[in-house]
Amino acid sequence: MKKILLFASILLVFASCQPAKESTNNDVIITVQNTLDFDRTDETIVVSTDQLGLTLATDEVFEVYDAEKAIPSQLVTEGPKKGLMILVDDIASGALKELAVKKIHKDSAKVFPKRTQAELSIKEGGEWKGREYLDGSFKNVESLRVPDEHTDHSWYIRYEGPGWESDKVGYRFYLDWRNATDVFGKTTADMVLQDVGQDGFDSYHELSDWGMDVLKVGKSLGIGSPAYFNNDMAVRIDSTDSIYSEILVNGSIYSAIKTQYFGWEVADKKLDINSFYSIHAGSRLTHHHMEYAGETDNLATGIGKSEKAELFINKGSATAYGYIATYGQQSLNDDKLGLAVLCDSSQIKEITQDEYSDVLVMKPVNQSVDYYFLAAWELEKEGVTNQEDFLAYVQQTAQRLASPLIVEVKQQKN
Repeated sequence: MKKILLFASILLVFASCQPAKESTNNDVIITVQNTLDFDRTDETIVVSTDQLGLTLATDEVFEVYDAEKAIPSQLVTEGPKKGLMILVDDIASGALKELAVKKIHKDSAKVFPKRTQAELSIKEGGEWKGREYLDGSFKNVESLRVPDEHTDHSWYIRYEGPGWESDKVGYRFYLDWRNATDVFGKTTADMVLQDVGQDGFDSYHELSDWGMDVLKVGKSLGIGSPAYFNNDMAVRIDSTDSIYSEILVNGSIYSAIKTQYFGWEVADKKLDINSFYSIHAGSRLTHHHMEYAGETDNLATGIGKSEKAELFINKGSATAYGYIATYGQQSLNDDKLGLAVLCDSSQIKEITQDEYSDVLVMKPVNQSVDYYFLAAWELEKEGVTNQEDFLAYVQQTAQRLASPLIVEVKQQKN
């Protein structure tokens, strides 16, 4: 009997010396279901903190597990997509996956590679001479009220506007009267925007180790630029009282930019616009959410025309977003580039064209519109290299957007 008691005491002492496991008292179980007939990779889901029912202490963070494996997540508190964003790296066709959300001490949290970025960089230390900013050096800022002096080629904003990227592709838009969106093709999965334009204002028009600007925008809508369709012409946001832009989120798996356009004058209307561009890890898609104050019968977007590219149109259905897409030898590097703009079919008013662009005209709903755009360059790492694969990719993307993963907060352990 004494030997048994001694052995039990030894076990008790040994157990007290083991590191404590994270408590599971507050774990929340989430189920994620893929209803489509193909496997899905690198998709994000968002669960509101109210749904989770968990309150974080100042030294705590959320960590998400797929079985025993921690997977990337990010708490988003600003913009249209608020809540715990989770990157589901893979889920098979028809599969139901169970994830566990835990609260852990922030010092214990697993650190994942940064796979998205958003930035805005302006010159400091120089001076304005008319409409040009001379001398100075670039510094990243969180926000900017665009100076009245600023216009195209003022040399004030690095690569002329805010930029955002995933590990697949990068984008920028011109933060001036042009307000058009452009594409940075990438040959690497690394974050690259922090280096773009540092070694010469427009050096990114030449192929480098990271990639290059691959799209000629000119007077067109580039890719996914916001506009109003009037008298057979897509009018970009070219006349405003003022513009304010800010980096809303710069995260590891999700980044977003908010831009406010005050007093956009177009077709005898005056609108105030809130624009939100966002991107997530593992995706070429940019989501553009636009809200407005004022009255308008449409908002539009589109793709710049190219004689070297073929146009494809799909009006969509209940099970797939509608889209316009182009593919061909249309990049500035004279190689193959695919472009697409996608929108819920119920919000498409018209698919048309003007002199410079193929245009998708949208019907606003609740003073807002939502659409997506993407670019796929053949020199990407593991990129799309032919028209057949590009169109299959766009069609699959249209289905994914129409049938998002089904998410349910299934169980909370108390």
